[in-house]
Amino acid sequence: MVNCCGLLTAKKEPVPLTSIEVELQVKDHVATVISTLKYENKEDKPLEAVFVFPLPGDAAVCHFSAQVGQTHIVAEVKEKQKAREEYDDALSSGQQAFLLEESEQSPDIFSLSVGSLPPGESASIRLEYVTELAVQADDGLRFCLPAVLNPRYQPQGSEGVSVQVTSVPASLVPYSLSFSARVSAPRPVSKVESSSPLEPLQYLNTDQTQATVKLAAGHKFDRDVELLIYYKDAHQPTAVVEAGQASAKPGTLMGDPVVMVSLYPEFPQSVLSSPASCGEFVFLMDRSGSMGCPINNGNRQETRISSARDTLLLLLKSLPMGCYFNIYSFGSRFEHIFPTSVEYSEKTMEDALKKVEQMQADLGGTEILQPLKHIYSQPCIPKQPRQLFVFTDGEVGNTKEVIDLVRKNSGSHRCFSFGIGEGASSALINGMAKEGGGHAQFITGADRMQPKVMQSLRFALQPAVEDISVTWNLPKKVSATVLSPPITALFQGQRSLIYAQLSGKLSQSSEAAEGCVTVKYSLVGQPSHNQLHFSLTPAEDTGLTVHRLAARTLIRSLESEEGTHRQQQNKEVKEKVVELSVQSGVSSSFTAFIAVNKDSGESIQGPLLRRNVPTAMFCRALTQMRPMAYCSVPLSLGCSSSGPMMESLAFKGRMKRSAPRALPMDMASDSDFMLETNSMPAEHLAPKQPPRDPLLQLVSLQKASGCWLLDAALASALGKTSEEVEKSKPGPVNKEVWATILALIWLHAFKMDAKEEWELLATKAASWLRAQNATCGTDCVDAGNALLGCSVQKDALGL
Repeated sequence: MVNCCGLLTAKKEPVPLTSIEVELQVKDHVATVISTLKYENKEDKPLEAVFVFPLPGDAAVCHFSAQVGQTHIVAEVKEKQKAREEYDDALSSGQQAFLLEESEQSPDIFSLSVGSLPPGESASIRLEYVTELAVQADDGLRFCLPAVLNPRYQPQGSEGVSVQVTSVPASLVPYSLSFSARVSAPRPVSKVESSSPLEPLQYLNTDQTQATVKLAAGHKFDRDVELLIYYKDAHQPTAVVEAGQASAKPGTLMGDPVVMVSLYPEFPQSVLSSPASCGEFVFLMDRSGSMGCPINNGNRQETRISSARDTLLLLLKSLPMGCYFNIYSFGSRFEHIFPTSVEYSEKTMEDALKKVEQMQADLGGTEILQPLKHIYSQPCIPKQPRQLFVFTDGEVGNTKEVIDLVRKNSGSHRCFSFGIGEGASSALINGMAKEGGGHAQFITGADRMQPKVMQSLRFALQPAVEDISVTWNLPKKVSATVLSPPITALFQGQRSLIYAQLSGKLSQSSEAAEGCVTVKYSLVGQPSHNQLHFSLTPAEDTGLTVHRLAARTLIRSLESEEGTHRQQQNKEVKEKVVELSVQSGVSSSFTAFIAVNKDSGESIQGPLLRRNVPTAMFCRALTQMRPMAYCSVPLSLGCSSSGPMMESLAFKGRMKRSAPRALPMDMASDSDFMLETNSMPAEHLAPKQPPRDPLLQLVSLQKASGCWLLDAALASALGKTSEEVEKSKPGPVNKEVWATILALIWLHAFKMDAKEEWELLATKAASWLRAQNATCGTDCVDAGNALLGCSVQKDALGL
């Protein structure tokens, strides 16, 4: 008889995970995250708890330990198959064991197995990782604690044994989360923001360089926990030298000092003020069923796909004349508006917009690989650099395949990626942008998609930086071995990170205790460089954070090589990764953390029950659901043909222990957590479309050349009648000139809060006006101000 007390699943089975406590320590732009997961077995039989959960895709997991009663067990990093065998052997012999492993398909998914927890026993698991914080458009540093793990779409025909993600609606997550953060930096902390409710920021010193903040109690698991940290004077290049580990062998990565250099390139204003007028812009839009979800919980009327349509409108209106473009959309299959990219004109723009207006989240699953292959198979257009914009909620199971494909084609394009909604795979979004030499953005919480996408378009319109090289000037007998992959892209105001191992004897004399790193590059044919002088004196109180981040960087680079060589070379690469992972104590796709409690006394008797711990799911589109879509199946063996709902992640090789517990996908009665479509309110099935935003109404009327026509639609968008607009026009002025000046005045007077969204199309309009050689610009601006009741200066319009 099951003891039905404590936390229960829908089948009245206890969930052994009771709480998660997360402590975040931020030093400048590096974060250390310490998570404590508390388990308790309230059943009358020993059990194994399996928890599949998300972590940031670029995290370096560097510590894993367990506290059982008075016994503290620290896990070791071992080759993955050896770790699994050791775990299985421990369970078979009645010992307690703990296993932490990374998914082989996506580095942002981990599986934590807590084995042979006796009846009434508690265990506390400590997990630690370090990661760099990404720079946002407004100079904030973004930290994201993934609390949402949506099921990942596994394309049909994918190989490999898969472990099922147990996902439930946020309201059914049966454990609690507490979160606190401590921020310290050389510069004052100006503010900390979050999409989740926070307690007030508390400063710890008078110069405000240290602060703490906590997540308000009662987190609902309806969103990832996101922090945006703002420093005063954010764009400061820095270098941190960290001493090697005393117990490690000199000459090894962990034994030598390591330097982490952060650079913020600054381009001449003349380059930034004249964006490129050429390029091939390819937009790849996710139209899988999950794109029909609300973009956030605060506005359930606006769906991800409706926001994407509005964003495509802004993008198409902002493209420069003379460029080429095409739009692809994908789900279980893919479509494209034109057979090949076409020249941007009034006709092609209007044809595309008609198709965009009809786009719905109706193409099934999330198979992004095939449309990417089709795009890359198209020949590049001479003198039109290809820029690829990818929009997806990131719920794919073949992340590494997708990233590998982008990497193989990185020489022919730049890739800008956008993760839409809670639970988007950070490994996919960041990986595509990194390998494609572009920029990644995440749209979560109350974020609007449009300003972030338009910032990336501005990056895309910046001229490509070429011939990037890094040189070091160091004291005699000191050399630097760069551990980071070569820098392939530089953007104005965006950070570039370089990790290097410093070998040789560092002199203690003051003259020699300085180094210099220089990044040289070519911009519009002109040689440029950024330089940073730094002290070689090791920083205090960094622990081994920099070494672990450097090891993670090198591990990811080596992992990306594996599979691109012959069998013998791949074997050598794998051996290098395992050696580096074990030496540094940082996880990889070829290793796992294993801890066995060998002092637990008597072996644990009785059959071992398996319990899958659920993660929160933000939303799945109802068009994809079967009546009982959320199966909690431990393993799915050989059932990849069960249809497009096969949402799974590969943790290969767990056959010995887990195969007997495999269940077929169609056994819905054995599902732990069930979400029935007929229980959903009608308003969630077909959300009503909100009235069109006035800004988008005006933008939709702009012509490809940049001008507006003087007609009833424009008058309506400006809130005036056709007669009022016609009557106010200064006599000799061309109608299109008058209409375009009115549109620009309206944007500057009433939509300055959304300037990032319309700035590029306004620049195009101003260029069109200047090309008309209109002599009565001042009269038009005065008349327009009088009509619209505002006072915008002519200079502000760029005329």
